Amino acid sequence: MPRYQPTAQLDVPRTSSANADMQNSELQRITNWLIDGARSSGTPAEMIADVCEHLVAAGLPLWRFGIFIRTLHPEIFGRNFIWREGQEVEIGTVDFEILDTPEFARSPLRIVFEEGLEVRGRMDDPDSRRFPFLDDMRAEGVTDYLAMPMPYLDGSIHATSWTTRHPSGFSDDDVAAIRAMMAPLARVSEIVSLRRTAEMLLDTYVGNRAGARILGGQIRRGHNDTMQAAIWLSDLRGFTALSDRLPAETVVEILNQYFDCQVTAIRGHGGEVLKFMGDGLLAVFPIDEYVGDAAHVCARVLEAARESRASVEALAFPVGDVVERFRFGVALHVGHILYGNIGGGNRLDFTCIGPAVNLAARLEKIAGRLGRTVVVSEVFANACRHDWRALGEFPIAGFSKAQRVYGLTEETPVVMA
Repeated sequence: MPRYQPTAQLDVPRTSSANADMQNSELQRITNWLIDGARSSGTPAEMIADVCEHLVAAGLPLWRFGIFIRTLHPEIFGRNFIWREGQEVEIGTVDFEILDTPEFARSPLRIVFEEGLEVRGRMDDPDSRRFPFLDDMRAEGVTDYLAMPMPYLDGSIHATSWTTRHPSGFSDDDVAAIRAMMAPLARVSEIVSLRRTAEMLLDTYVGNRAGARILGGQIRRGHNDTMQAAIWLSDLRGFTALSDRLPAETVVEILNQYFDCQVTAIRGHGGEVLKFMGDGLLAVFPIDEYVGDAAHVCARVLEAARESRASVEALAFPVGDVVERFRFGVALHVGHILYGNIGGGNRLDFTCIGPAVNLAARLEKIAGRLGRTVVVSEVFANACRHDWRALGEFPIAGFSKAQRVYGLTEETPVVMA
């Protein structure tokens, strides 16, 4: 579908009745386009640019527009999109720390978010000086500013801001037009936000690839795929004793920092964390034509393991007069896994199973017995050419043959008491 194009403008003053009729007609066209889902815009940024350009074409003296959408994310308070006339839309995120800053305390948006009220700041009004942000706008030639609440159907309040450089600021008709745009703008942005929220929540709780599959409709029990992958299975050494002697809240905080050491490295090298199991972590690194062959993927997995080891060894957690230090173990293997929905009734888990996963779990236990941080299977060692040290053959429960296990030559075994 072609991008919606505004109608040609009449060369008449803003205050004329002809322009008012045109403006009302054009605003209705923009409203209808938004209600229809702004289908011709491919991305949220394109939609915002289209809306603003259409409003300017309709006669609104808009110079800068901002939309601020709160998110359901453990680290991000919200996303913002800023449009300026003649420029690309700027996209940013804001973390929760902003809520404790003096800038937010004296921001017009705080009033919008917390009280759901409109805020207007005309630059010739001395009262506008109570908002330091408007000093920056004044320096850029802004004459009038509007912050408008944008309520969603779930009751949450989001915000928009509108600024102009027109010598007279926004007229009453301009303000009425902006208010008329809020409901359709809220509806389409809510739809986009819900999709974005679903993606972020799925990414947070099940991983990005699994989340994409779920949103793509792979939601029924039995929807599974077989794929080749490098498998990562790790746990924290001495976790049971740690849990016994420290308060539960402290243990949770330690686990969060400990998992940070691994998740950053895993995701940075193309892996996907599938599950946290107490102090255990299961991740996979898919091997296919898009990400590379087994040798390439396994080399990245090994680099992630080294980075995780360094981060965990550097982790120091003070508890009273004692500084807790940590060690962990990780087993690496390569094999085919069954990847998809597993569970009972309408309670499903998107995870992976198979003999390859079972072998990785058994290898991780061997790593603990040997006092090793990184151990790998023979298949992994063959795929990832490295100066491996053979650690011996070990009988594995559930497997008919003993398995050769390898470790890093650079590591010194440390058996914990």
